[in-house]
Amino acid sequence: MQTASDRHEYPAHWEADVVLRDGGTARIRPITVDDADRLVSFYEQVSDESKYYRFFAPYPRLSAKDVHRFTHHDFVDRVGLAATVGGEFIATVRYDRIDAHGMAASGPSDEAEVAFLVQDAHQGRGVASALLEHIAAVARERGIRRFAAEVLPANTKMIKVFTDAGYTQKRSFEDGVVRLEFGLEPTDRSLAVQRAREQRAEGRSVRRLLVPGSVAVIGAGRTAGGVGRALLDNIRDAGYPGRLYAVNSGFPADLTDLDGVPAHRSVRDVPGPVDLAVVAVPAEHVPDVVTECGEHGVQGLVVVSAGYAESGPDGRERQRALVRRARTYGMRIIGPNAFGVINTAADVRLNASLAPEMPRPGRIGLFAQSGAIGIALLSRLHRRGGGVTGVTGVSTFVSSGNRADVSGNDVLQYWYDDPDTDVVLMYLESIGNARKFTRLARRTAAAKPLVVVQSAGSAPQGHAVRATRLPHATVTELLRQAGVIRVDTITELVDTGLLLARQPLPPGPRVAILGNSESLGLLTYDACLSEGLRPARPLDLTTAASAADFHAALLRALDDDSCDAVIVTAIPAIGEVSVADAELAEALRSAAERVPGKPVLVVHVELGGLAEALSAATSTAPPPDPLAPGARRVRPSQQLPPPAPAPQPSGSGDDGTAPRLIPAFPAAERAVRALAEAVKYGQWRRDTAEPGKVPEHDDIDEKGAARLIDRLLSRGQGLTLGTGETRELLGRYGITVRSSTPAFTPDDAARAARDLGYPVALKATAPHLRHRADLGGVRLDLADEEQLRRAYAELSELFGRPEELRPVVQAMAPRGVDTVVRAVIDPAAGAVLSFGLAGAASQLLGDTAHRLVPVTDREAASLIRSIRTAPLLFGWRGSTPVDTPALEELLLRVSRLVHDHPEIVAVTLEPVVVAPHALTVLGASVRLAPPPARDDLGPRTLPTY
Repeated sequence: MQTASDRHEYPAHWEADVVLRDGGTARIRPITVDDADRLVSFYEQVSDESKYYRFFAPYPRLSAKDVHRFTHHDFVDRVGLAATVGGEFIATVRYDRIDAHGMAASGPSDEAEVAFLVQDAHQGRGVASALLEHIAAVARERGIRRFAAEVLPANTKMIKVFTDAGYTQKRSFEDGVVRLEFGLEPTDRSLAVQRAREQRAEGRSVRRLLVPGSVAVIGAGRTAGGVGRALLDNIRDAGYPGRLYAVNSGFPADLTDLDGVPAHRSVRDVPGPVDLAVVAVPAEHVPDVVTECGEHGVQGLVVVSAGYAESGPDGRERQRALVRRARTYGMRIIGPNAFGVINTAADVRLNASLAPEMPRPGRIGLFAQSGAIGIALLSRLHRRGGGVTGVTGVSTFVSSGNRADVSGNDVLQYWYDDPDTDVVLMYLESIGNARKFTRLARRTAAAKPLVVVQSAGSAPQGHAVRATRLPHATVTELLRQAGVIRVDTITELVDTGLLLARQPLPPGPRVAILGNSESLGLLTYDACLSEGLRPARPLDLTTAASAADFHAALLRALDDDSCDAVIVTAIPAIGEVSVADAELAEALRSAAERVPGKPVLVVHVELGGLAEALSAATSTAPPPDPLAPGARRVRPSQQLPPPAPAPQPSGSGDDGTAPRLIPAFPAAERAVRALAEAVKYGQWRRDTAEPGKVPEHDDIDEKGAARLIDRLLSRGQGLTLGTGETRELLGRYGITVRSSTPAFTPDDAARAARDLGYPVALKATAPHLRHRADLGGVRLDLADEEQLRRAYAELSELFGRPEELRPVVQAMAPRGVDTVVRAVIDPAAGAVLSFGLAGAASQLLGDTAHRLVPVTDREAASLIRSIRTAPLLFGWRGSTPVDTPALEELLLRVSRLVHDHPEIVAVTLEPVVVAPHALTVLGASVRLAPPPARDDLGPRTLPTY
């Protein structure tokens, strides 16, 4: 007999790894007929109270009929999902479509009953919340739009799961049971709840790796040398206060101690818990090590072993198997092929890396995918920090290696509300989930600076990423819109990071320049102009200037309301360098402390010790009280959604008090580039303090558009819509495309023109001529039939027969500026809205601006104004300004269209003629494709790179 489960294939795309509230992981997957024994075992471990809450009666064991019902699903009307750890069930959820077999003629019911059961030992870990997200996504995929759940009033935990989810709900009480009904369409609230849970869970999963109470180094050798022994020595020498163990299967059975560190042959032999395992064994032995760690309850792994995806296809499969095995036990991985992790906090002091020296403690979080680049960054920060502790050092460092599991996105989640990190520096060779990165970057940058170097080349071996189709410059522009301070080299990364860590954000671009070198001042002035800053003429104090002269000049500059930042240029006093350097450093520091709201930078020549003296000249003021008004406090992640805080000084207390360290740069260009980045970031912070909104439109028919898209996609996997279908779909969103009439003969053209009314336009719509007025394929302002027939003959003579030209007749639009609006779904960046003028301006010169979707009203306005040819829209050389509010409205509607419907992968409106009092869309095309099964808008899930 054919069962229900035989009628539908197993939906493998519903499988997902998720991070739970405590930072551990679980796997969510559909329940199948092969899970009967797992289900029975799971049920036996659930308390009688939890069973009573699930079935509203004592229910000590499942009957054979129950087991069959709960394991046989058709994956449409009846679906069950399980959360597993170590291959065993820890929670289940199922839905049953209401009246699925008694459906009306109009189709199946869109409502289902849902029920959960969570093992008591795993309650409170957020398992039910994660399952609700995934079962809701499954239900929406199967056409279910509402869930109903009946819960006993005493089952407050489950009631809270439903009520806290953020969906629109209706609640009733009848016959002693609470009935909850809620729609499954995501809301702003439900999305905010999901994102906040994601942040807390992923942040805690990284914290478990960076703040372990106990560490085992697996692969530590008995003698000096070798990677494992180096890691063990580095952890011990850094003063790690937790429990440390050396593990090596090759140790003699009687070896109990390795230079003062307890030694064991297996992690299973460690008498207590192990929070972090640092794995440095050959790749072929790593699977056994991972299994031992999982069975012992290890929380996370740092795998420095090589031989994975960087070595080729076989290594890539080993890497995927490694991640699968680790997640089976709820563990997360940094690596493989990682350089390690560092946490300089006084109560942690963890150097689980190959860096031979512990970095200086500080307020900078550092992420590098490359171990070599990580070494270089740590070294440069150490040199530039001088003898200073507390600001320009490192709070935490993560080298992700092949980034098979933990990525830069995860570490951003940790740093977002880490009170020990004020500035984030990242070297990214690739971005695995660029959509999520830009979302997290925008939120992080609203609280603390995020400086990124991103490789412009292809991803290195070992990094599986979705290739972008956008130019590198466009990706850079999109990152900047998300608040990322995008620099090109690791030198600029360190320069900008140190400035932001040491100084407040500049309130504007106006720069005062003063110093004792006229030539150095002029070089600085020219560099400021090149970077778009507004420098005043340099003030030359002459080489005879004393420390008191510098002090007085700097005070005057800082007190000037027309100054936003000061660059001091200095050359050493020959013959008494050390004294002059120390005096000058103290003079500059004391002056800068008097006016704390403006940054001060120093450009020096590397002949003396001014840079070191500036690092030593720290403020004597006490550190700010973190609970005092105005003191830096990261916004709690529980507040949903977290609004962007107002711009605040970086690297010091928000009241501008200590430490106020003045960064020194050996070249004017480097100082000015860092300052220019700080100015742009400060402006971004001010702009996003009021980020705008995505407006609602009463005339948008989102559901009608969705039905139309479903009907069109039923034809195939992807298609470009015809003219009528395009006009119908865009019309659902209030976007009107001016109609055009095909004209296969001159008589057809004449009839169409009479119907439309003269004047008309005659256009060739063949692909090579479409929107190419410069090629002569368009004739405008045809006032009568004679002109129309003459134009038709000319086009036929120039370009071929009508069937090749595909001519159409269209009513003339009001005169204006021809523009182009496009939206595209990029595999890496996500949905991107683009705008430019039609013709050579955008095509030849690349004068096109871009914004990430969804676009706010403020972003739509800035998009129009950010192209170089924007003056043509605003009355250039006496022309009449065009209707830019109507253009902004069009951009917002296109943004909403592609954001609401991920099946729309490309939209082009060309040309859009913007006249003084209206706009007209003369041409449009839309391409559809099935949406991805999982994306950043879906339920929380961990990717496997």
